[in-house]
Amino acid sequence: MPLALWALALSAFAIGTTEFVIVGLIPTIAKSLSVSLPSAGLLVSLYALGVAVGAPVLTALTSQIPRKKLLIGLMILFTIGNLIAWQSPGYNTLIVARVLTGLAHGVFFSIGSTIATGLVSKDKAASAIALMFTGLTVALVTGVPIGTFIGQHFGWQATFLGVSMLGIIALAGSWILVPNNIPSPEPVSMLTQFSVLKKPRLLLVYAITALGYGGTFTAFTYLAPILQNVSGFSETAVGLVILIYGISVAIGNIWGGRLADRRGPIAALQIIFALLALVLFVFTWTASNTWLALITILAWGAVAFGNVPGLQVYVVQRAEIDAPKAIDVASGLNIAAFNLGIALGSSVGGVIVANLGLMATPWIGALIVLAALALTSVAAYLDRKELRTIEASMA
Repeated sequence: MPLALWALALSAFAIGTTEFVIVGLIPTIAKSLSVSLPSAGLLVSLYALGVAVGAPVLTALTSQIPRKKLLIGLMILFTIGNLIAWQSPGYNTLIVARVLTGLAHGVFFSIGSTIATGLVSKDKAASAIALMFTGLTVALVTGVPIGTFIGQHFGWQATFLGVSMLGIIALAGSWILVPNNIPSPEPVSMLTQFSVLKKPRLLLVYAITALGYGGTFTAFTYLAPILQNVSGFSETAVGLVILIYGISVAIGNIWGGRLADRRGPIAALQIIFALLALVLFVFTWTASNTWLALITILAWGAVAFGNVPGLQVYVVQRAEIDAPKAIDVASGLNIAAFNLGIALGSSVGGVIVANLGLMATPWIGALIVLAALALTSVAAYLDRKELRTIEASMA
């Protein structure tokens, strides 16, 4: 794999740490800022909304900026956002900092996916995306547990200072490893770029993405309070559980990429969504037992992010057919769909916690994932129908 992919993975590591560390710190931030758990959970939702806006809109607006300069600029914005979070005097400033950081996140992953697939042969596309997204999963293994530990013992502000340092390291990695000659997309109008919103098959992919991640984050956003209040883990042990979850995610991400390369993205997604829904249902019943909860979380991690390579490869494949002049924006809209799902899922989770309690989040999340599975099966049917039409026209 080219060195540029490792640079992308390094930046993804920094971004993944700031995105997910908030999950482990929700009880700490709620106590520190004297806000409710659902209010602290909004820090997940609003960050995701920043990504959802940044991915398609800013990707389109920055389409003619040289790719390396854009990557460096994004990491500068990312670092500034985390420095603001470090110095936040209260809840409202922290929200602004999270949205600002989310804007950088959105553009990074939309252009990063197309850069990654462009650096390798088509048969390695899913594996290349999986390698880039390994930065996210490694963040879950190391960055998030360490950031959670720092926040619990030295204050959540110290966590964001540490993430700012990661941003500087990632910035240096992009400067050194990313080549200067990465091609930029050909100039196209904004109207052409956003024509992807008129393509039903692409809209179907975005719906699958949003539901798949919405279901996961309905429960995942409130994993820390579930572990403390239901499973009986201490505050310190939560970071270790998230570490175990992250290790499982790292393995599952690579497995998901290989499965998508071997079976095709749609078949891989059907398998992964079915397993994810099953695990979430099971967690509803195992969360009250410390060891069973730990085993279930290990299984959860193995499938929670394994759908990322398949979803990103599939949206690029559909864009090559339906919107060949707007592939970057199509990819960016899928990143937006990921984070729209996260925003909606975490918001729905907050409503569920306030009205039904913490342990309603896993089984409701599982139902949402089953909806994603149903739409994936619809996409599979439409692909087969399209293939038959093409074969009939060539006969």
